[in-house]
Amino acid sequence: MKYIRNIFNSRFKRNGSFFMELSKILGFKPKNITFYKNAFTHRSMNIKDASGNAINYERLEFLGDAMLSSVIASYLYLEVPSGDEGYLTKMRSKIVSRKHLNELGKELKLIKLVESKIPATQFGDNIHGNLFEALVGAIFLDGGYKQCEKFIYKRIITPHVDITKLEGKVISYKSLLIEWCQKEKKSFNFHVYEDTGNDNLRHFSVKLSIDNKLAAKARATSKKKAEEKAAKRAFFAFQNSISKMI
Repeated sequence: MKYIRNIFNSRFKRNGSFFMELSKILGFKPKNITFYKNAFTHRSMNIKDASGNAINYERLEFLGDAMLSSVIASYLYLEVPSGDEGYLTKMRSKIVSRKHLNELGKELKLIKLVESKIPATQFGDNIHGNLFEALVGAIFLDGGYKQCEKFIYKRIITPHVDITKLEGKVISYKSLLIEWCQKEKKSFNFHVYEDTGNDNLRHFSVKLSIDNKLAAKARATSKKKAEEKAAKRAFFAFQNSISKMI
C-alpha cells in the first residue's frame, strides 16, 4: 500500500509541476492537459493509444504549423493592405522561419517539459521550434482558434513582428542569391567537398562561382551550413544589386 501511494504521489508531483510550468508559458490554465502532455512527448517514449496509434508531438507539430501560418497570414493580410501575394508569402516565411521558431522555443525553455528517453544534449536545434509548433497545435485543440490566435499574438506578433525590419530581413542567403542569379541570368555553382583536415568533427568546404568566377569560399560542419555561409559572403559582395529584391 505504501509503495502504491509513493508511486501516486510521485506521479501527482510530476503532473502538478508540468501543469504549473505550462500555465506560466500559456498565460492561462489548460482545460485538457492530455493535449499538452502529447505535445511534449518524444517518439522515443514509444507510447501508443488504445488503437495502436503512436502518441508524440509530431502530429501536433503539423497542426501547429498550419495554425501559425493561418494566424500570421490573417495578420499580414489586414496589416499590409498594399502587399501582393508574393510579398505576403515572403513576409510570412520570415516570421515563421525555422530559425525564428527555434529561438521562440528556446526563449520559453520548452525543452524542460519534454518526456524522452534521449538525453536533451543529443537533440538538434530544431527540437525547440518543433515543440513550439506542437504547443500551438495543442492550444488549438484545447481552446479553439481564438485562444490559439491570442497566444500567437502574445508570443510572436506583439513582441517580435516589426514589418519595416522584416522587409529587410534575410532568411536564406542561398535562396536569395539563387533568385538574383536567375533574375539576372547569371550562372552559379556551389562546389562542395569534404575538408575535415585536423578537426575531430567532419567539415565541408564550398567554392561558390558566379558566371564561372569565384565569388566566395566557406567552411562548416555541414554542406548546408557551408553553402549558406558562402552565399552570405557573396551577398555582401553583390549587396547593392541584390538588395533591390528584398
